[in-house]
Amino acid sequence: MITNQVLQNIVDGLKMITRRDICILDAEAKVVATTGESLLGEYKEEVSAFIVSAADSQEMLGSFYVKVFDEYIVEYIVAVKGGDDEAYKLGKMTAFQIKNLLIAYKERFDKDNFIKNLLLDNLLLVDIYNRAKKLHVENSVPRVVYLIENVDVGEVSITETVRSLFPDKNLDFVTAVDDKSIILVKALESKNEEEVQEHADIIYNTLLSEALIQVAIGVGTVVYDLKDVSNSYKEAAMSLEVGKIFNYEAKISTYSKLGVGRIIYQLPVTLCRMFIDEVLKGKKITHFDEETLSTVNKFFENSLNVSETSRQLYIHRNTLVYRLDKLLKMTGLDLREFDDAIVFKITIMVSQYMDYMEKQSMPKI
Repeated sequence: MITNQVLQNIVDGLKMITRRDICILDAEAKVVATTGESLLGEYKEEVSAFIVSAADSQEMLGSFYVKVFDEYIVEYIVAVKGGDDEAYKLGKMTAFQIKNLLIAYKERFDKDNFIKNLLLDNLLLVDIYNRAKKLHVENSVPRVVYLIENVDVGEVSITETVRSLFPDKNLDFVTAVDDKSIILVKALESKNEEEVQEHADIIYNTLLSEALIQVAIGVGTVVYDLKDVSNSYKEAAMSLEVGKIFNYEAKISTYSKLGVGRIIYQLPVTLCRMFIDEVLKGKKITHFDEETLSTVNKFFENSLNVSETSRQLYIHRNTLVYRLDKLLKMTGLDLREFDDAIVFKITIMVSQYMDYMEKQSMPKI
């Protein structure tokens, strides 16, 4: 459970302090960390005999050996060079440190398992509360789920960086989804949207500035009971997907701010296709030139204000009116009218959704 690198760091540090060579072997009597002449992976026959003996510690072949137990099962053997009292004390101290590490790793592993099963709805209601109590996980704490996806090419892990931002392991939980994505279950203090957004900004800006990693973040809604954490996770996952479809520039997508995009995302593709055909009369959004679409988007951004839109586009007001009239002839929709503007805005979003779904269904080469 403990990595060999961690064990090697322990023996290296202790040798610097005590000037004694220390070796750690696993339950199969193979060396997993050493500062002496032993080779990593080397099998020690005399240690194999010590493992199956009734003794907890033993001096042999010029070293002092101590067993490290995990629930009455031998997990590691510590060997300290020398047969004096100092070797005995150092062996006991090293074994004690590794024992505590085993407990800490095991508790963390159990909590990770609990959180993963909680997120995936794999636990019965009674199991949620029983296991939470056993693992000292508070139930009635406001929490929100962040789904963080590494969008950069490469295999740089973001898990430890996010863990370092939120080190309280009794309240905040970080678990990996796959090589690219991790989940943060964050406990909140103020229970408001400002705090939720602040944590998302901290994650995004820290990973970008310190780790030089570009991420996309989906944010669920705040829940007040452990049994509802899975709902916040599903919302975060949806937020991430909807953000990819409708707003490529925004790297943080919050479920409560998805608006119409959330509704469109849940529509059947066949229904979307029927809607596009009815509104555009057989045409597609791709049939409109880039100039027309950029003009329309800017018009929407300025709440259908002709004067402000023409000013921002650096064009004459009459030029903008001409472009809108051109669109009116093609579609029968006058975007200066609120109802027609809504229909066309939804048409654009539905087209984006259909394009996304088609790309997702294409076989990956």
